[in-house]
Amino acid sequence: SNIFNLMVVCGVCTLFVPLAVSVDTLKKEFPFSIICAVLLVIFGKFGMILGRADGIIFLVLFAAYLGWMIKSALSARNSALSKEAEEADEQIKILPVWQCIIYIIGGAVAIKFGGDFVVNGASTIASSLGFSQNLIGLTIVALGTSLPELVTSIVAAKKDEVDMALGNVIGSNIFNILLILGVSAFIHPIPVITESLYDTVILIGLSIIIYIFAATGDKIERKEGIAMIGAYILYMIYAVSRGMGWI
Repeated sequence: SNIFNLMVVCGVCTLFVPLAVSVDTLKKEFPFSIICAVLLVIFGKFGMILGRADGIIFLVLFAAYLGWMIKSALSARNSALSKEAEEADEQIKILPVWQCIIYIIGGAVAIKFGGDFVVNGASTIASSLGFSQNLIGLTIVALGTSLPELVTSIVAAKKDEVDMALGNVIGSNIFNILLILGVSAFIHPIPVITESLYDTVILIGLSIIIYIFAATGDKIERKEGIAMIGAYILYMIYAVSRGMGWI
């Protein structure tokens, strides 16, 4: 899911508009997402299991990250708006709070059930064809669970809200590792297979490459986005070949 978010969601968004990257994202959130992936490899390598202690560490880091985000948001809200920001705000259609809440809840429910339909249907077909659970997770389930990020980021990119498009991806990747794996490992230790470590190392390598793309010119260009989508296709070929025992 994280690899799909990083390579496909960001890559597709660049087809609409170059993804400008803020200084805060380059200095804080993006490096932190890479650190989370490195921690996952380290914790998974020792004993080849994510235990309850690992889960607690992830959850503590998640709580600290969430507090950091809230503090940053409050600080940004309390700071004086620049003239450009004020002009941008004037162009935004202001909706009543109750209507915004209904839109958010309704959209979340639609995404939830849509994701369920995609994942359940595709997983059933894949299982009937003899695909392994690991392969199904790497491909179909990863795609299904990343549909919200894909839809949200594309809409944000089309509206030229590039900070939201990239922040959505990076935030989702951090949540996946710290919160989802943290809660799961706390409930019950999670065995780690060697292939999962390989995939996490690939995630780290791709993250570093995308970070270089973003740091060069402070944005991700369309040609770089196309290269990202191509890299994901190559990764899928590798994952499917490995899962089917062809390599």
